Amino acid sequence: MEFIKNVFINRKIIWGIGKNDFKNRFANTSLGAIWGFLQPFIFMLTYVIVFQYILKVGSVGNYPYVSWYLPAMSMWMTLNDSIISASNSIRAYSYLVKKVIFPVDTIPVISIIASSFVSMFLFIIAIVVSSIFGYFPNLLILLYAVFAMYCFVIALTRFTSAVVTVLPDFSQLLNIVMQLFFWFTPIVWDMQRIAGHPTIARVLQCIPFTYLVSAARQAFIHENIITKGHGIYTIIFWVITIVLFVWGNHVFKKTRKDFSDVL
Repeated sequence: MEFIKNVFINRKIIWGIGKNDFKNRFANTSLGAIWGFLQPFIFMLTYVIVFQYILKVGSVGNYPYVSWYLPAMSMWMTLNDSIISASNSIRAYSYLVKKVIFPVDTIPVISIIASSFVSMFLFIIAIVVSSIFGYFPNLLILLYAVFAMYCFVIALTRFTSAVVTVLPDFSQLLNIVMQLFFWFTPIVWDMQRIAGHPTIARVLQCIPFTYLVSAARQAFIHENIITKGHGIYTIIFWVITIVLFVWGNHVFKKTRKDFSDVL
């Protein structure tokens, strides 16, 4: 497809701009890019302290809460940051749209790359801490989860980046929706809590956010998200992702001609 071709052809430019994007986010601070790693680290540490030591959750099933929680939160923070930044990327890089001959449809990928540096740091923290507790991840499952996550983010932001560009208010709505998904996704709570409501549980498990968070978590607790439930949730996830990409691609192409006028 045209989008994939453009990303491949311009991969060096996209990578270079993505790295500079991450650095420029903190260019006016004395600590620079360190803030990009420090803020999410403090956020995750706060949840660990509150749930592990203040609320004394202790463990979830047979697993320490820290090992159960950190991989899921790492995945969620990666999802949230990538989706929000990529959705606003065309407005952030308006000069590429108006003044430079540049493949506009690759701009969201730049923001996704910029978010990837913190993402790698978060997963490294999860690996180190979980290993201390005796839970070293299945790297193949973890790599699959990360790959699936980026496929989903690219598919979703094909749509959201186009809509935010022509309708800026959609960005605020997207922030609210992501906050709602945070609480409806089993990140800080266990799916066993709704075991008495099987219909609700099945619906939640079909949501891509739940699938991705569960994939990251299960990589650390030696379960296989790919084949779980006879693979039905994996099939549902990829069907949703492919449909989102095709639909988002259609919306992006249809609205692209209006980008220069609204920026």
